[in-house]
Amino acid sequence: MPSADHRGTPESNGRVVTVIERSFWETLSDPATKPAYPRPTQHQDVQPNSNESLVWGAAYHIPASHAEEVNAYLDHREINGYSVHYTPFHPYTPSTQEGEPDAPDPSNSSPPFLCMVYIGLPTNSQFLRNPTDRDPSSVAGVIAKSRGQSGENKEYLYLLEKALEGIGLGYADAHVTDLVRRVRALEGVREGRKSQSEIDVEKITIPEAEYREDEAMEEVDEHVERKA
Repeated sequence: MPSADHRGTPESNGRVVTVIERSFWETLSDPATKPAYPRPTQHQDVQPNSNESLVWGAAYHIPASHAEEVNAYLDHREINGYSVHYTPFHPYTPSTQEGEPDAPDPSNSSPPFLCMVYIGLPTNSQFLRNPTDRDPSSVAGVIAKSRGQSGENKEYLYLLEKALEGIGLGYADAHVTDLVRRVRALEGVREGRKSQSEIDVEKITIPEAEYREDEAMEEVDEHVERKA
């Protein structure tokens, strides 16, 4: 989703993550179709593009006494491009099985419950409708150069991948990891150009500095000769 404030500006939008409906996701073509890390044993048979694909997340219980305040805050934060939906959340209890201490154990899980989530809809005016704008190369290019009131867009992406790895039991979202790889590659190219520019500037400024120093020394010599 475009970000005109936190990770971009109204003139140059950044990009931020959104959850989308499965029916729309299944119509997309994305080269990042494989998980970035091995899946836990219980999910080895789950394919990223199958109907059993998983979206890992964290659910928070908000006490009734704070519900109005939190809802107002979230509506303000997520108002630019997101819609409220309610979906089942399936909690997992970490297993203590030897060899896989972090693997979810469905037998120990609590029953699903309904939770509120903000998602992006293709009908929203902020949604990237043009497939070209959603192309990973295009998205990576925007992220690499964007910055907003909350900081650099690439910093947001790197922190997002790290957070998803923690929530997703050691493996991140394939699409996010693919974007990280692309943005880091662009960073490497830009750093290389920057270093070359610094070398070129040094080649220009050092002779000029030496020339000025020679001029200064000549003036000192002339002053000494006159005084003598």
